[in-house]
Amino acid sequence: MKKSRLHAALAGTIIASTLLVAGCSSDASSDDGTKQLTFMFRGGEDEKAAYEGAVKAFEAANDVKVKIIVTTADDYNTKLKAAITGRQVPDVFYIAPGDVQGYVNNGVIKDITSYVEGSETIDLDNIWAYGVDSYRYDGTLQGQGSIYALPKDVGPFSFGYNKTMFEAAGIPLPDPDKPYTLDEFVAVAKQLTLDTNGDGALDQWGTGLNVNWNLQPFVWSNGGDWINEDRTEVTVDTPEFAEALQWFADLQNVEGVTPSIAEGQTLDTYQRWMKGEIGFFPVGPWDVSTYAELDFDWDLIPYPVGATGETATWTGTLGIAVSNSTKHTDEAVKLAEYLSANVEAQQSLVDAGIQIPTLKDMADTWVADSTTQPANKQEFLDIVQDYGRALPANNTYNGEWYDEFFTNIQPVIDGKQTAADYVKEAQPKMQAFLDSANEQAAQAAAMNK
Repeated sequence: MKKSRLHAALAGTIIASTLLVAGCSSDASSDDGTKQLTFMFRGGEDEKAAYEGAVKAFEAANDVKVKIIVTTADDYNTKLKAAITGRQVPDVFYIAPGDVQGYVNNGVIKDITSYVEGSETIDLDNIWAYGVDSYRYDGTLQGQGSIYALPKDVGPFSFGYNKTMFEAAGIPLPDPDKPYTLDEFVAVAKQLTLDTNGDGALDQWGTGLNVNWNLQPFVWSNGGDWINEDRTEVTVDTPEFAEALQWFADLQNVEGVTPSIAEGQTLDTYQRWMKGEIGFFPVGPWDVSTYAELDFDWDLIPYPVGATGETATWTGTLGIAVSNSTKHTDEAVKLAEYLSANVEAQQSLVDAGIQIPTLKDMADTWVADSTTQPANKQEFLDIVQDYGRALPANNTYNGEWYDEFFTNIQPVIDGKQTAADYVKEAQPKMQAFLDSANEQAAQAAAMNK
């Protein structure tokens, strides 16, 4: 996954210990006395244009001015952190689930529960539960308790396939409802891995998956996980986990259905997918506008299933939070509500091809629209409402324990170390980071009481 897609899926965690509780927000009023808010977010031109239109409508309806601050995905966390430490916190701004505990425990974001539960303009029951729950925190566990942000979106990380490639190879199209087994997936991927021009070198591959963002579906479907339910113990050193990781590495080193290391360095698999050289590749809602320009037909299917027989994947999200230091709480909360759940604002973002509807009652109409891709939009919704999970570090105080897993994983992917040996080495290192994160969370919570 190229870097911009990575950031679209998940914002990096800002180290909570460096955050300062801001005593003031940005400009409270404009020159003519009109209340003024600042809204800071990150995104490309499509997202910027959609929000500019939505904000104009909000300003007109609420007699306020909203100053928009937009950054690239790469720059957002750095600039937001600078604003916080400089005591110029935007009134309303994007946060990732992994930021929630740090921001709450350091007093940066406001508890908006009473506002949104009593609101006449927002219906929490009409927003995907995953989106709302990702920003709940009770001081101990995330996912329950008070609400500290509203979802800007939910991002189901689905699995795509090159329909044109299948048809050219004479391979039956995948069933949109019944997932492949792992063995079936490998068999089809081998049929798609070809030297199409007869020069003796492969130029088409079955797949090409990034371990950081694609291992999770296969681990979960095989019965493994990174962490236990109460988020106190790392659980990677299990047969189920090791088996899934080994299978993932073997796609390249044994089955030969992904580009080699050298081929990947020449042109990464995302670029090869865009060129029509890859059969199976992940697809998030943020990809849809870009994929409209592809020279081949594509669609969505469930991820292949492991030992549990159940498909699995993760769902990303970004939230819209309100600064604890805003001088205009009511208006700031209304802006967060508007951007999260106003029908017209949502439609502009959906039309831009950067997200699925956050509102449940918009989703059926969106799915039924046969004029836009993908054809199987229902797969996105199935992930959100049925089986999508949070990424392992989304609901912990920081992600250092999770990042540690991927730090030295390359020898496994290259076939130079077994998965079983690697997870045995990685688990105690990860546990030390997780213990530290939980200690930091407890200390920060105690200081904030």
